[in-house]
Amino acid sequence: MKQLTTLSAQIERAADAWINALRNGRKIVFCGNGGSAADAQHLAAELMGRFLLDREPMPALSLTVDTSALTAIGNDYGYENVFSRQLRGIGKKGDVLVGLSTSGNSPNVLRAFETARAMGILTIGFTGERGGKMEKLSDILLAVPHTQTNHIQEAHIVLGHLVCGLVEATLCSPKL
Repeated sequence: MKQLTTLSAQIERAADAWINALRNGRKIVFCGNGGSAADAQHLAAELMGRFLLDREPMPALSLTVDTSALTAIGNDYGYENVFSRQLRGIGKKGDVLVGLSTSGNSPNVLRAFETARAMGILTIGFTGERGGKMEKLSDILLAVPHTQTNHIQEAHIVLGHLVCGLVEATLCSPKL
């Protein structure tokens, strides 16, 4: 965990990006595969439900939850397009796309980042220490200084929770 302190500037940049999008009526969109898909859903739920404070929901969603869309797009357009095609349907300029990939090389996340850039959607990558191909496609990169998948995923949740906490602290006041 001590190694994550090296990411403090990137954590603040990510929080500022989420805050800016939310203040401007935009949404935070998440994607990832396998355990990273679960993390994407978890972080979207922290914003839509609540993280620490009882507050109004914040517009956020994970592109990993609609099995009909995932399987139809995967079947008809290829698995590498399952997130980018959804993003084309729901994304708007000013939104933020958060992609989680321990390797930074997941083809469907990379394709979503390419689509996001073309649409004026800011990209934030959560990766392992090497960053992979996501490094060049991320406006903000949170590269966990580790190579072991399970530890990277654990760190992604910690980083996401830190960002959620900063967002809530800035945008919300607790209900008394």
